[in-house]
This record gives sequence, structure tokens and C-alpha cells, in this order.
Amino acid sequence: MAHLFRKAPTLLICGVALAALLCAPHPASTATLLSTDLTSFAVLGATTVTNVPTSTIAGNVGVWTSGAANAITGFLSLPGVPAYDPQVTSGQLHAGTGLAASAQGDLTTARAGLRSLGTGTTLGADLTGLTLAPGVYTVAAAATNLAGMLTLDGGGNANAAWIFQMPSTLITSTYSVVNVINTGSGAGVFWNVGSSATINAGSTFVGNILALTSISVKTGASILGRALADVGAVTLEMNDISIFGVGDHVGSNGLSGGLEVADNGTVSFLKSAPLGSLHPLSDASSEATSAVATPTALVLMLSALTALALFARRRPARA
Repeated sequence: MAHLFRKAPTLLICGVALAALLCAPHPASTATLLSTDLTSFAVLGATTVTNVPTSTIAGNVGVWTSGAANAITGFLSLPGVPAYDPQVTSGQLHAGTGLAASAQGDLTTARAGLRSLGTGTTLGADLTGLTLAPGVYTVAAAATNLAGMLTLDGGGNANAAWIFQMPSTLITSTYSVVNVINTGSGAGVFWNVGSSATINAGSTFVGNILALTSISVKTGASILGRALADVGAVTLEMNDISIFGVGDHVGSNGLSGGLEVADNGTVSFLKSAPLGSLHPLSDASSEATSAVATPTALVLMLSALTALALFARRRPARA
């Protein structure tokens, strides 16, 4: 028994170390709102994607609906396999491919995630002339939702996010502009459209359009972000659409950041981070850790302490 006692300190140390390991903080697992498959697409339709050449698309172009033709016209598309077209400068064409199918499913999930953020602040139907801080906004349907310039000011937060809940349509006037300032690579802009979206000719639009039905991008309009239609078509007319930012938006992946999704599906805003941060922090990576001891860890610790007490009580008396 004496040799067991001599090993008691070692047993105690091992037990405590193991318990400490199990009790250590573990970062909460989170994901971005737009999945990896979905973020690869600059344009994604459900019924068709139609293009009047020549457009310049940086990112994948795809279409997928179960049992449908999955047609892409105006590009050099092949059904069921990835294809290339000179108009798609940084990506492929996916007409009915597995990647397009996966992205379409993720699009439906992402739209539900945006709806879960609620209505936020209700604005007038025309956003012209406004300067908006990050947040959630609801905008009613109108003949136009943007007749001039809208400024989105991140206030120095590299992880700023703007969510626009559009219960019905999104319509911009010709040559309208969305300008995003004072934010960085972790930012996100999302337009959650309850029916169809129309970006009119010559508009300079910013953000990810997640529309239930169709998206029409008129002649010469540009989008920094994405045109993603859940159950309808996407129509392009000599457009420039890119998921790759320029200037302050380089590395923003088409302004798809600013939000995170927990394992339970809860969508929340990322923690604010100063401009110039090499690794903008999220709530999950900076704060959302758990240091609560698990039942297994407590049992191990208690067992080690009990063993030490038992060995000590049975230790032979010295002569």
C-alpha cells in the first residue's frame, strides 16, 4: 500500500490536469451567414439566368431547380457540368450542378436567417439622401426605393453590417448609387427582398440581394455583391457584378460579413473591430467561450481527491 501512497501525488496531478483540460474555455462554433458554396456565386437563379452580352462577372454564375431545365443563356453554358465563358472572369458557369443545388439550399436558409433579425428601424420608402449607421432597417415598397445616393457609414467598425428588410420589392432609379464608407474587410450589406428586385440602368449598387422571386439588373448597372434569386430568374443586361471588393472593401468577399450564425441557427452581429485590424474579432472568438466545468470533469477531480485521502489514511505509521 505504501507504494500506492507514493504514487498518490502523481495521480492527483494527472486527475487535476485532466479536469482542467475539460474545464478549459472552448470557443463557440459559428459560421458566416452565406455559406462557402453560396459565397462563390455572384449570380444565382432558380428557374433561369439570362444575359444580354457583354457582361463582366467576377464569381460563379449558376442556376438550379429540381426538375427544371436549369438554363443559362447568354453565356457559354453546359448542362450539369461546370463551364467557362470569357464574360465570367473569376469563376465558372454552373447550370444544374451539385454546387448550384447546394448554394440554392443555403440561400433559402440565409434568407430565413435575415428574417430572424426582425424589422429593426422602419424608414421611408425612398432612401435617397440618407446616411445610415449599421443596423437592421425595414423599407416599404414604392415606385423607387432609391432615386439618388444612399450612404452607409460604418463609423470606423471594420465588421459593420446593414440589413435591409424589403417586405415586397426593391427598385432603384436609373443612375442611383449606394456608397459604403468607414468600414473594412469584415463588413456586410444584405437586401432581403420579399418578392422581386430591379436594379435600374446605370445604377452603382452595393450589397447582397437575396430575393424570393426574380432579380432584374438593367443595362449598364453594376453590383459589388451578389444577385441571388431563391425561386425565380435572374436577368442581366451588360452588367458588371463582382464579389471582389476594391479599396476599403478588398477582402470583404462581396460585403458578405458582419454577421455570424451559431450552431443553433441564431444569427447575430459580429463584435465591433477597429479599422485596420488584421483579424477582426467576432463575438464567438473574443467573448463567447464557456468555462463551465462539465460533469465528467468534476467527477474526475473528485475521484482524484478521494483517492489521495484514502491513501493518506492507510499510510503505515513510522517507527
